[in-house]
Amino acid sequence: MTQKLQLFPAGSFDTEASASGILALSNDADPREADLAGVHTVLLNFPSFSDGRAFSQAFLLRRRLGFAGDIRAIGDVLVDQVQQMQRTGFTQAVLRADQSLAIGERQLERYPTFYQGDAIAPQPLFAVATA
Repeated sequence: MTQKLQLFPAGSFDTEASASGILALSNDADPREADLAGVHTVLLNFPSFSDGRAFSQAFLLRRRLGFAGDIRAIGDVLVDQVQQMQRTGFTQAVLRADQSLAIGERQLERYPTFYQGDAIAPQPLFAVATA
């Protein structure tokens, strides 16, 4: 993983796409149908920590569409999810108000490497090691 997920406390950003260049995708939207021209940040909402549709949307934005801007997780974001967010292509996460930034940072440092590829580095570890 080349880019570390940035963590922010609740209330750090407006959760609406009020500024130009920011696109808020609803959970049932297909990112492949979105007009990404001029977009530098995509907001993906977690209405509940158990709703993982935003993970799929982030992965599609990064891998299939090649989106290079920021993908920000908003809503019911827990520190338990930050490792998976980083691996699926998110660059920013706004944590729920009762979540600790320090614990979230420790979660991101917990595993130094992964055997499987991810949205940013699709090559699995064994393929990188033999190259």
